[in-house]
Order: sequence, then structure tokens, then C-alpha cells
Amino acid sequence: MQPTKDEYKKILTEIIVKQAVILGPQMAVLKARSVHGLIVSDTGEVIDIEGDEPTVLQKLIDEYVSLSGEIVKNAVNSVFAKYPSLLSK
Repeated sequence: MQPTKDEYKKILTEIIVKQAVILGPQMAVLKARSVHGLIVSDTGEVIDIEGDEPTVLQKLIDEYVSLSGEIVKNAVNSVFAKYPSLLSK
């Protein structure tokens, strides 16, 4: 079963919130807003996703990994563990 757009918004928001703890809220939101197709509030909540959700998700992860490497991968993996349907692709 494919994840819904709302599920993608939820996981993207969780990733941004986790990164806010690591990078600080301003940097986490700034990096998220640099991802084409991702509309993010000042608090880090994903308001909308334009385009292919899996691609936007991967681009967000890539943005954070480029900053923090393994720390981000570990944080993201803990979020993905809650959403096994995203991993079954």
C-alpha cells in the first residue's frame, strides 16, 4: 500500500522537528525550505508537498545528511522505523 500525501507530510514534519533539535530550529527550517516542492511553516510543519513525495523526502534527507552525516542518518532511521510502509517500496 502506498503512503498517502498526509503520511508523507507527517514523516517529513517529524524529520524536520528531529533536525531542529540537532541543528537548531532556524537552520532545520531553512534547509527544509531549500528543498524544491516542500512548503514548510516557521515551526517546521510541512504545509504542502508539490511533486513526487518520495523524491521530495529523499531530497530533504540529502540536505540534512550533507550537513550532519551519520547523525542525521541515525535520526532519520528512527523515524522510518515508525513507517514501515515507506520502506517496502
